[in-house]
Amino acid sequence: QVQLVESGGGLVQAGGSLRLSCAASGRTFSRDTMGWFRQAPGKEREFVARITWIDTTYYADSVEGRFTISKDNAKNTVYLQMNSLKPEDTAVYYCAVRSYAASWYNYWGQGTQVTVSS
Repeated sequence: QVQLVESGGGLVQAGGSLRLSCAASGRTFSRDTMGWFRQAPGKEREFVARITWIDTTYYADSVEGRFTISKDNAKNTVYLQMNSLKPEDTAVYYCAVRSYAASWYNYWGQGTQVTVSS
């Protein structure tokens, strides 16, 4: 059974930093794409960043240059370093996995709250 557990969320002032972690378990993820999404109150879930099994990264325009996604294959963990945080980054952040042959993300975590105060 695949399980994704996010951690590292919290309350931070604008301009501050947080690092989110997502620990994956249940099988090998060596050829999967790992991603981060977020959902703000009253809004739809949106893509934030992804990293492929060959470490290719891609970011939403809104976070490009401020957020960095990385992973540790030995620990089955993906990270999201968030710098220069803005109030509009406030959301529940979700970790997700897209299996190698899948067309979309097929495993999701429960989410971690990030709140940025102005």
